[in-house]
Amino acid sequence: MHIAIAGNIGSGKTTLTGLLAKQYNWQPHYETVDENPYLNDFYDDMQRWAFNLQVYFLKNRLNQIVNIRNSGKTVIQDRTIYEDAYIFAANLHSMGLMSTRDYETYTSLFEQTSSLIQPPDLIIYLRASVPTLVNQIQKRGRKYENSIRLDYLHRLNERYEAWISSYKLGKVLIEDVDSVNFSENPEDLRNVINKIDAKLYGLF
Repeated sequence: MHIAIAGNIGSGKTTLTGLLAKQYNWQPHYETVDENPYLNDFYDDMQRWAFNLQVYFLKNRLNQIVNIRNSGKTVIQDRTIYEDAYIFAANLHSMGLMSTRDYETYTSLFEQTSSLIQPPDLIIYLRASVPTLVNQIQKRGRKYENSIRLDYLHRLNERYEAWISSYKLGKVLIEDVDSVNFSENPEDLRNVINKIDAKLYGLF
């Protein structure tokens, strides 16, 4: 099976990916943030590097999905290929940080790519308010994230809500992370595990 965790920057995707991988003995596939050669440049000059960054993410995500489907194992993935297109690229275009020419080229490439892949068996969407996102981002202390603006996170949240409400390619589990702490509260983790079990192995 292929399980994927979706959510805004700082929503807790990586943390939950690790916890669920350990709980279920699933193979985790993490987003390769520290190895991304465009991120620092992007946060310094979004307009110049937006297209390059999104194409890099798309290439990496496709590689991940091919490896997942070829592995024969149950894999849990940190972030989905759909978020790159429907959230981040679309938002960059709407903010004037990606030209229409580049956005149309990127969208065409994404559509061709997504037509060749199978969607995840389950998407776990981590819903978080902007204050929660900011708190989590500050806790992990990544230097290149210091310049992320509140209105940028808010715009992303709006796009996440629009995307997840219209997603029809597979099963979805929505978790409100404003009121839970998976890493420090075992009961919160147990509750989400019970919901995942019901989605993946329940009768309905």
